[in-house]
Amino acid sequence: MRVEAEADLKALQATGLKKLKPDKPRIAVGLATCGAAVGGRKVYDRLREAIAREGAEIDLVQTGCIGYCREEPLVNITLPGKSLVILRKVTEADADAIVRAVLNGKVPEDKALCRVPAWDHVTGFVMEYGKGFDAIPLYQDVPFFAPQRKVILRNAGFIDPEDIGEYFAVGGYAAAWKALHGMEPEAIIAEVEKSGLRGRGGAGFPTGLKWRITRDAPGGAEKYLVCNADEGDPGAYMNRNEMESDPHMLIEGMIIGAFAMGLRHGLIYIRSEYPLAIERLGRAIGQAREYGILGENIMGTGLSFDIRIARGAGAFVCGESTALVASIEGRTGRPHPRPPRLTDPEGGLFGKPTDLNNVETWCNVPAIVANGSGWYAGIGAKGNTGTKVFSLVGKVDRVGLVEVSLGTPIRTIVFDAGNGGANGKKVKAVQTGGPSGGCIPLRLFDMPVDYESLNKAGSIMGSGGIVVMDEDTDMVDIARYFTGFATGESCGKCVPCREGLKHTLLLINRIQAGKASKKDLATLQEVCETIAATSLCGLGQTAPNPVLTTLAYFREEYEAKVRP
Repeated sequence: MRVEAEADLKALQATGLKKLKPDKPRIAVGLATCGAAVGGRKVYDRLREAIAREGAEIDLVQTGCIGYCREEPLVNITLPGKSLVILRKVTEADADAIVRAVLNGKVPEDKALCRVPAWDHVTGFVMEYGKGFDAIPLYQDVPFFAPQRKVILRNAGFIDPEDIGEYFAVGGYAAAWKALHGMEPEAIIAEVEKSGLRGRGGAGFPTGLKWRITRDAPGGAEKYLVCNADEGDPGAYMNRNEMESDPHMLIEGMIIGAFAMGLRHGLIYIRSEYPLAIERLGRAIGQAREYGILGENIMGTGLSFDIRIARGAGAFVCGESTALVASIEGRTGRPHPRPPRLTDPEGGLFGKPTDLNNVETWCNVPAIVANGSGWYAGIGAKGNTGTKVFSLVGKVDRVGLVEVSLGTPIRTIVFDAGNGGANGKKVKAVQTGGPSGGCIPLRLFDMPVDYESLNKAGSIMGSGGIVVMDEDTDMVDIARYFTGFATGESCGKCVPCREGLKHTLLLINRIQAGKASKKDLATLQEVCETIAATSLCGLGQTAPNPVLTTLAYFREEYEAKVRP
């Protein structure tokens, strides 16, 4: 059916709720990339066999990743009238016991991570699962989840990402209906501006202002709306999980943006290394078209807007906006000087003004429209509103995706959610912002995570990677690793980046080999500052950050390796 009346949307929501709150048991296996990689698919297959063997009336479905990657594979169990229970580290060998317990109205409590008696969504909708299983900890009492504020990841790990009905069930596309039928485009842009939403791709440019510039640029409906899903930072997988676990959230945000800016053409640029995200996005786009949510006459409004997927070849530099556009157009992915910017006439995709935001930015939009700018602005800190999803990786005890309010101290993320260093080791530093981010020492961990504070410390927000380093980490070697990555990913167009990074890597290798002098440290500092000041695009401008911050905060480690 096509969604052409609000009653249609409510009917679809009611139908979807019967899947999430069935009158028979439901087992959902986490099958995002992380869950599948550690055996989730085998768990799913063995559960299916056990259910068939028992002839049991049990719904078996897949879901995305709730973010607690250390505990994968994760399995959710919903029994009629009972709290949803999340099981941890489930193996094939557990399948028969799980099915037997479910048939007896129980769950294997020895495998239980937590229970979720109520599920709060950004629409204000609360799904009451029921009661029971009081001996199992509540979701909010699990240390990994306790400091988090779920907005972007609100549905991740709870709904089937390949079933649009389950997205309807949790209030999906209600924000798009509200925007298209109850708001003027100007009001939507003003609401996004008042929310304080900033681009989550790293630069932090005000999203509403970018929308306004794009809308007001000449070109009419032939302008383009693009989602940057080219997440290339080592250890970063926030956007991947958002697309794998809740793809309709991204589509809904893009629909609202297209209406606000008066655009008809949407495109998601995603790296080919994300096959599952591509598959699920493609399926979600097809479902949205089937229900009249994409394509011609969206939701009976007369608006025409569609989305297609463009695959990138995995070049890190193509995360930069002008290089990304060049890649889509079939040219070599190399940046060009700005202006012209993408929002300028002749500056964007196919010579048309283009709005470019990353996955997480678009995913915030339905929440803002559904709950209002005041609600969103009340989360986070002044000038840094809302939440941010971080991939917490490296030498940390609890690896996973952490969504916290902006302004949360680094210490809270690393020690409260992450439980400090892995294997009892002491934490020494973190690097934020991917290979172009800086290394921040333990003594600065009370610093709030926001755009300005990170920049002041010599780092960046980036797309949201946090790599933890422990007491055994050689900080000079860390600088060498990230410099080597940036050197290999440089497009080679400008001399400061192409030659400067090679020279930087040469100097660090000499230091590591014990063949450098203190004079070489001064040269290393000068070369890095020159690269940052003169490079053409963000890759070269920020690539020296790992070296500059380790020189600033861990200089003694360099000095211990050089001759007098």
